[in-house]
Amino acid sequence: MAVVSVIIPTYNRVDFLKEAVDSVLDQDHPDFELIVVDDGSTDETPELLDRYGDDLRVVRQENAGVGAARNAGIRRATGHLIALLDSDDRWLPGKLAAQTAFFDAHPDSVICQTEELWVRRGRRVNPGKRHRKRAGWIFIPSLSLCLVSPSAVMMRRSLLDRVGLFDESLPACEDYDLWLRVARRHPIDLIETPLIVKRGGHPDQLSAAPGLDRYRIQSILKILEEEDLPADYREAAITVLAKKCRIYANGCFKRGRRDEGRRYMALADRYAALREGDGDGRL
Repeated sequence: MAVVSVIIPTYNRVDFLKEAVDSVLDQDHPDFELIVVDDGSTDETPELLDRYGDDLRVVRQENAGVGAARNAGIRRATGHLIALLDSDDRWLPGKLAAQTAFFDAHPDSVICQTEELWVRRGRRVNPGKRHRKRAGWIFIPSLSLCLVSPSAVMMRRSLLDRVGLFDESLPACEDYDLWLRVARRHPIDLIETPLIVKRGGHPDQLSAAPGLDRYRIQSILKILEEEDLPADYREAAITVLAKKCRIYANGCFKRGRRDEGRRYMALADRYAALREGDGDGRL
């Protein structure tokens, strides 16, 4: 049994995958296992992974999405710590050692992430102010946008046993959904040293796909179904939900999807009324 189980989900990213895998295998922490989940790749991914032999474990499945791929790796993990790495990102030296040392020093912590470097189309860029990492109880700011990067995260396996795994019904924003469930219950700690390179700008990047707010709306609705949600969290979630519904509805109107737009505008009005105290109080 390893101390840390590292999970890399991948789908047709052979051009990035070698760097991701090598960045894990080159870590100086001695006690980890690497599980790569090939989510039905049709490129040369299987041949690349075969070349690593026993240096990693490969799980192969029919294409089911990144959430299902991560879950498949987590279910096979033996470590009591889980670290994730997207196949288009890579770790910097010392990442595993820094995070395992953090958990040794903070036995009450259940999840931490590191700072990161951003690269877009091969060039270093600086994240905007609103994307900067925060530490502690970050549920409310996390409602507006995802403030946790899967590639930067390490967490205790026991945390996932409590809050659940990635929602496999979501084709995107499955990480936003999980981090909301986590941040609603626990502080998220931060190591302020950049220890990952987060790469973007390529055509298959899920976070750049249009219409993602509809999945974030689903995630917020799930949170609002929790009866013990604190009042300030509920108010913030309703506010952000109404805003995202209006934004998504207007996008539908612009694209001629008027029925869908009206449904989301009605949902926005309903939750705006609840926020203002004019609704029936039922979520």
